[in-house]
Amino acid sequence: MPTTAPYGSWSSPITVQQLTAATVNLSSTRVDGNDVYWLEGRPEEQGRTVLVRRRAGSTVDVTPAPFDVRTMVHEYGGGAYDVRDGLVVFSDRADGRLRVVESGVEPRVITPYVGGPLLRYAALHLDLPRRRVLAVREDHRDDGEPRNEIVAVPLTGESEGEVLVTGHDFVAAPRVSPDGERLAWVTWEHPSMPWDSTTLWVGDAGAGQARVIDGGDGVSVSDIGWLSDGRLLYASDRSGFWNLTIDRQPVHQVDRDCADPAWQLGPPEWCELGDGRLLLREWHDASARLVTLDLATGGTSPVEVGGLASTTGPAVIGDDVVLVASYADRPGAVIRLDPASGSVETLRAARELPFDSDYLPRAEPVTWPGSEGADVHGFLYLPRNPDHAGPDDELPPLIVQSHGGPTGHVTPAMRVYFAFWTSRGFAVLDVNYGGSTAYGRAYRQRLQGNWGIVDVRDCASGAQAMADRGLVDSTRLAIAGGSAGGYTTLAALTFADVFSAGVSHYGIGDLETLARDTHKFESRYPDSLIGPYPEAQQTYRDRSPVHFVERIDSAMLLLQGADDKVVPPNQAIATADAVRAKGRPVALVMYEGEGHGFRRADSIQDAAKAELSYYAQVFGFTPADDIPVLAIDNLTPSDG
Repeated sequence: MPTTAPYGSWSSPITVQQLTAATVNLSSTRVDGNDVYWLEGRPEEQGRTVLVRRRAGSTVDVTPAPFDVRTMVHEYGGGAYDVRDGLVVFSDRADGRLRVVESGVEPRVITPYVGGPLLRYAALHLDLPRRRVLAVREDHRDDGEPRNEIVAVPLTGESEGEVLVTGHDFVAAPRVSPDGERLAWVTWEHPSMPWDSTTLWVGDAGAGQARVIDGGDGVSVSDIGWLSDGRLLYASDRSGFWNLTIDRQPVHQVDRDCADPAWQLGPPEWCELGDGRLLLREWHDASARLVTLDLATGGTSPVEVGGLASTTGPAVIGDDVVLVASYADRPGAVIRLDPASGSVETLRAARELPFDSDYLPRAEPVTWPGSEGADVHGFLYLPRNPDHAGPDDELPPLIVQSHGGPTGHVTPAMRVYFAFWTSRGFAVLDVNYGGSTAYGRAYRQRLQGNWGIVDVRDCASGAQAMADRGLVDSTRLAIAGGSAGGYTTLAALTFADVFSAGVSHYGIGDLETLARDTHKFESRYPDSLIGPYPEAQQTYRDRSPVHFVERIDSAMLLLQGADDKVVPPNQAIATADAVRAKGRPVALVMYEGEGHGFRRADSIQDAAKAELSYYAQVFGFTPADDIPVLAIDNLTPSDG
């Protein structure tokens, strides 16, 4: 029989150590003949990303230490390697150079070193008939913004690459047609982001005689690729949703997104099967569903994969497809999928669970009315622990999670971090506030000009809706988030009166710093979220929590990296000082050696301990864990 204990105080086998236990980050699947490739980010190797090959049931590392297969083009990278006929080309993050790997030969460089690195390459696409690799090159050698160009780099010698496409603020996705005669690519210009407005081009193999195919008029085009019959397939949101399109005509028109925002420069999220059908992913309530599409008839068939939450990087191998899958009920994996039967072979799991799956929460899609009348979406995770139950006269505290981005979305993929809280008796509401993707362009544009307003209202109304439904304790509502989600957290504590506690993980307190000092890719991002700077300077100030801390009446915990360049530590210090001076409960924990986002195991674990102690004191329970008591200034019994 479960032991009855106050919510929050339950003992759990999911320890802080398991938040950073042996795991790998899986991404970027490719197929070359019968070989399968993918990338593994390995925390135990200081976060190094390794290219891995699976051949005849045996898995080996293709890139030896210290190579780190990553690229920092657009700061978020993508397309850091490609493979054809046994030849691999990859970017090493340390020096930015491209290297070629051939069977039995050590990696050899094909681009020169320019300090910094000042030359960076991404979206790699091998063109073997011309013995070259096409790439997006980001050139930081001149003052001002770096130049983004598409270049062709010979596979022999050392060359910076021949410039094929230039004169645009941003370029992406060079793709050579099956006959080798045509080249397709995407461009966009300031102040647009790639999910706002992009242009699709096609020219000859040298990018000459270029003409516009689609986009360029407030339409976002992405996920481009050539079909075996020479037609160009891409995702366009002209209909209001990212739907697959050929020559401006949707080939699969549904009121659902079938693509993602282009934060990274990777391959498309669809693939052409051997029989000519397509395998594509649709988002249903921010959960992935796979379907096959017959282009001749328009007919579709679902591909049933149990527990599927999201997918990325499909690549065809024989009659099967290889991709990275995440699940709602188990760790993610690189899988080999038979689209006909839905059968799955796991090639590499991201981690093993050292605890029983009965401690994992179940994601429940929830919808509630927002303040503007529009529905808001999210996932609710109720407390789950087979060893414990809450008292009959008590409801669990709620942590509202505000995701980063803010152009992105959360899925119901299993997160040990959420299980850490729900197994102790917390409920978690993961909010896809207005501005999130996976729900179409209109939902995405709810945040335009309204960052700090719509996201805050949607998180606050979600917390209130869960309380009104009798699922959580209305007196113990907290909000937490990191980076952009940390900004929403701070704004909610400042400008809303729903939450009694909040935790900001390196959150943005001063929006003007974001507008004045950030990298090229996001330098005009705030234009659409807030307004042009400095013309809209007063709006930036009016929505910056750092200027209005006198309004904060709830408890606050700030977790901050001392070396953070994106959100300088002085923002967190100033906020904590102001809240402390007002006499409200506040704690600030500074982590030396950490920047924007905690990467060290000891920092991640200590932050979880601090957050648990914080909630225990503010919400009035005694944790089962043996953890240090966090010092919280101005905390009185009435605050608990």
